Amino acid sequence: MAALFLLPALVLLGALVVYPIGYSLVRSFYNASGDGFAGFDNYTTLFTDDSIRTALKNNVIWVVFAPTVSTALGLVFAVLTERVRWGTAFKLVVFMPMAISMLAAGIIFRLVYDQDPDKGVANGVWVGVHDTFAQSSAFPKAHPGRESPLVAEDGGFVTKAAVHAGQPVGLPLVGVAPDQLPDGVRKAAAARAEPGKVTGTTWQDFTRGKGVGKLGAPDPSEVGYAGMRIEAVKDGKVVASAEAAGDGTFALPASADGARLRLPASNFKEPYNGVDWLGPALVTPAIIGAYVWMWAGFAMVLIAAGLAGVPRELLEAARVDGATEWQVFRKVTVPLLAPVLAVVVVTLMINVLKVFDLVFIIAPGSSQDDANVLALELYRKGFAESQPGIASAISVFLLLLVIPVMAFNIRRLRREVRR
Repeated sequence: MAALFLLPALVLLGALVVYPIGYSLVRSFYNASGDGFAGFDNYTTLFTDDSIRTALKNNVIWVVFAPTVSTALGLVFAVLTERVRWGTAFKLVVFMPMAISMLAAGIIFRLVYDQDPDKGVANGVWVGVHDTFAQSSAFPKAHPGRESPLVAEDGGFVTKAAVHAGQPVGLPLVGVAPDQLPDGVRKAAAARAEPGKVTGTTWQDFTRGKGVGKLGAPDPSEVGYAGMRIEAVKDGKVVASAEAAGDGTFALPASADGARLRLPASNFKEPYNGVDWLGPALVTPAIIGAYVWMWAGFAMVLIAAGLAGVPRELLEAARVDGATEWQVFRKVTVPLLAPVLAVVVVTLMINVLKVFDLVFIIAPGSSQDDANVLALELYRKGFAESQPGIASAISVFLLLLVIPVMAFNIRRLRREVRR
C-alpha cells in the first residue's frame, strides 16, 4: 500500500530528475555526434577551454560575493527596520523585486546600465555628479576651417605666426553644431585694436550652405565662442591667458606681444560619457549588483523572521551590562542569527551556481565572453556550438559543485532537529 501511494511521486522523480542526470552523465562520455566514445576528453576540456575557464572563474566570483553581499544587506535591513514605524512598508519595497522574473530584471538593468547617460540611470547619475565638479567643454568637435591661421598642436590649436599688440587677431573655428553651443553666446564681433594689448575674436566661422559671407572675418549670422580659453605662449611658457566673451572677443596684456596664441586642449575635451558598466572590466560586478537588488529582499525576510524569535531579554541584558548597540549587534544578535544566516547563504550559493538569465540578458554580445558563467556556457556549448558532450560534462560538473553545499545544508538541518 505504501509503495502504491509513493509510485506517482517516484515516477515523476525518476522521469524529471533521475533520468536526466543519468542521461547527462552517460552523454558526457561521448563525442559531439553521439556515436563515438570520448572517454574523459570532455572533462579535460573543462579545464583547458578558455571560455569554460573564464566561466569557472566568474562562478567563483559569484559564489563568493553575491551571497555575501545579499546576506549582509538583508541583515542590515532587517535589524534597522525593526525599530522604525514604517519598517513593514520598507520591507515590502525591498522584497518587491522578488516578484519580478529574472528576464524582466535583466531587461530593467540592461537599460539601467546603458552607456548613454540620457537612457541609462546609472550613467545619468554618474555623469551628473561628475559634471557638477568638472564641467566638460562645449567645443569638443571644433577645429580650424579653410585658410585658417591655426594649426593643430598637443590636442589644441596654435597660431602659425606670432601676434603683436595693436593688431587684432582672428581665431576662426568650425565644427560645433548650433544646438551644442554654450549658453551666453552672442553674435560674433570683430575685435578693436587697443594700444599695448593683443586683442582678437574666436568664433564659428562661415561654412558653405549657411549664407553669404567671407572666411576669416566675423559675419552677421555667426556667433562667438563664449568661454573659449586663449593662452599666449613664448618659448614654451604661458605668459598670459584670457577667456572669450559672449561675442568671442578677448584681450591679452602687453606681455603677449610677440607670442603665439594657443587654444589649449581643455577647450576641446570630449564630454564625459560615464562608466562602461557593461564593458569587459565591470560587466560581472554590474550583473552581481542586479542579482543583489533582487535577492537582498529574500535574505531580509528570512533574517527578519529569525530576528523575531531572538529572546529580547538577552539583548536587554547586554545593554544593561553596558554594551553599545554595535557590541549588542556583533556579539549577541549575529551569533543568535547564525543558523538563519547559514540557511540564507547556502540557499543563495546554490542559486548563484546556476545563474543564467541575468548574465544572458544583461551582458551585451561584445562582453558576454567576459561575463560568462557555467550555466551560460552549458547553453552555448549545447545549443549554439552543437557540442552536447561538453555541455553534458558541464552539467555534471555543476551537479558535483552543488552536492557539497547540499550535504552541508542537510547536516546542519539535522543538527538543528536534534537540538
